[in-house]
Amino acid sequence: MKKSYAILGLGKFGSSVAEELALAGAEVMAVDIDEERVHRLSDVVTYAIRADICDVETMQSLGLSNMDAVVVAITQDLNASAMGTIFAKEQNVPFVLAKAQDEIHAKILQKLGADKVLVPEKESGVRIARSLLSGKFKEFIELSHHVVLVEMDMKPEWEGKNLIELDLRRKEKINVIAVRADGHLVANPDPEAPLKAGSTLVVTMDKKNVNHLMK
Repeated sequence: MKKSYAILGLGKFGSSVAEELALAGAEVMAVDIDEERVHRLSDVVTYAIRADICDVETMQSLGLSNMDAVVVAITQDLNASAMGTIFAKEQNVPFVLAKAQDEIHAKILQKLGADKVLVPEKESGVRIARSLLSGKFKEFIELSHHVVLVEMDMKPEWEGKNLIELDLRRKEKINVIAVRADGHLVANPDPEAPLKAGSTLVVTMDKKNVNHLMK
């Protein structure tokens, strides 16, 4: 299944996180009380919802408990920021990232249980989206707007098989350009050589397929 993310607050930061995640093929629910902000992302994300984050009944209807992560991207309204963080944690969301206006705000959000708190001047929305996406990768480098290079652990079922057998370009939509095994990186690996347990693969791929590879 696709990874699912909820973005609460669609200012410049929240919108950039939502757009980057959606571009990578993730399911994204974008929420804001401002109708214009919601409309702007309606054709980009999976769900764009106008809602008051301070309204408990409305928040309960969003299904945050089904999300892999929630980003509370609100700074101007401390109450909404706190409510969004508390509600996400109460819904047992595995990872809650909250944006803080300043260090005092950050300390409050940490006390409320946010798994990661950031001050917006220190992090860009695009960088945060990439960190959410790259959790399973040892390396994640954007080569262009659409193409990324990642170093990933080999899936257990690939062990002992060679690249010809696996046909990863067709089945996984990735191009293997190197294999790291026993501490050595081999470029242009032999396609007939069996992959060793514990190897990592260096691959290039379309960014929109990143979410598929994280399954």
